[in-house]
Amino acid sequence: MFVHHCFSKRVWWKELTRGPLSSIVEYYVDALEAAHYANRTIEIYLRALAHFGRWINRQQICQSDQAPLLVDRFVREHLRSCRCPVAVRSTVADSRAALRQLLKLLPIQDINPSPEVSAISAELDRYGEYLRSICGNAAQTCAKRLKDIRAFLHHCLEIGLPTLSNLSSAQVEAFLSKSRVRLRPSSMGVLCVSLRSYFRFRALQGDSTQALAVTLPSIARWPQSTLPKSLSETQLESFLKAFDCSNPVELRDYAIARCLLDLALRADEVTHLELDSINWRHGTLSLEGTKSRRTQQLPLPASTGEVIARYLQQARPQTNDRRLFVRHRAPIDKPLGVPAIRNAMTRAFVRCGLRDRFCSTHVLRHTTATRLQRAGASVKEIADLLRHRSLDTAGNYVRVDLEALRAVALPWPGEQP
Repeated sequence: MFVHHCFSKRVWWKELTRGPLSSIVEYYVDALEAAHYANRTIEIYLRALAHFGRWINRQQICQSDQAPLLVDRFVREHLRSCRCPVAVRSTVADSRAALRQLLKLLPIQDINPSPEVSAISAELDRYGEYLRSICGNAAQTCAKRLKDIRAFLHHCLEIGLPTLSNLSSAQVEAFLSKSRVRLRPSSMGVLCVSLRSYFRFRALQGDSTQALAVTLPSIARWPQSTLPKSLSETQLESFLKAFDCSNPVELRDYAIARCLLDLALRADEVTHLELDSINWRHGTLSLEGTKSRRTQQLPLPASTGEVIARYLQQARPQTNDRRLFVRHRAPIDKPLGVPAIRNAMTRAFVRCGLRDRFCSTHVLRHTTATRLQRAGASVKEIADLLRHRSLDTAGNYVRVDLEALRAVALPWPGEQP
């Protein structure tokens, strides 16, 4: 058990042990220690819990009633304008991480949500089943739709609407106006698509949602207005040199970068790679959990296979997990998620001085397509490697070769020959 006596004189420890979360502290610490979290990290998380408990006391509500909703309100509303004493204050990042761990433990502690929150959870379960079984959406699409609709249903709960039939067009517009503050136009378009999908689902349940669907605006998007971002040869060389392969974590990140670049994988596809995905004898890699939900085979380049083999032999920690890329830090014995892969690539862009221009994993996929196009590959070949089902999607990369486009461009009428 984590030693608590060293905190006895700290203000935040007194807040925690006298607050509404005091009964869960011991179990919470045991769970973090079992996942091999460092003592310093446990201390930071406990301080964040003390901050959360202090806020609950001042709200005069029971944390066991609406725990997920309270966590969301605490992060979105209180932390933005927190005026708590410095001795008990926690950062947004620390609070998010600590409360994520708290929510994982709450069901075990027999904490029951309010009837309203339970109704939202049941509704999301039904909608999620509709997305998977009826619409056939991919897992990433379902997760995004559910996230958007969860926020929408919580908004309905905040304004006191028990059912969708009581919702007016003005209230839908109010939700969109509230969301517009934190979302870019492209994200607003995705939110509107999610709402249209949910209104169709409710229409199948017998609700009249046609007036609500008409309220949703069509967000203007011009996908052809900019060229796909990609790294130049000099930038790519600098990026690949940014990994110190003598460091186990950076060797793992370098192997991930080679998969993203050499095989044009998406970050989510990398997370689904397993030890059995690689056929070393035939030099192939099997992809499962792809966006098209099909099992696909790709040739594994020798250079990429060598980097992966080096990672497996020298850097991969001992674990029972069959995923290819796993965590090196707490929580141990867990596979890497998409956010961790994105952060790893962003750290590499920072080290090579390209963070102001690039910050995502998808730019490596674009780079692969651009290099193929400039090397003379056809649109069909690019689409096959990127696993695009439509040639129009891969056709965007034709616009990257500006020199070839200038060669076929017609002269402007009236221009001097």
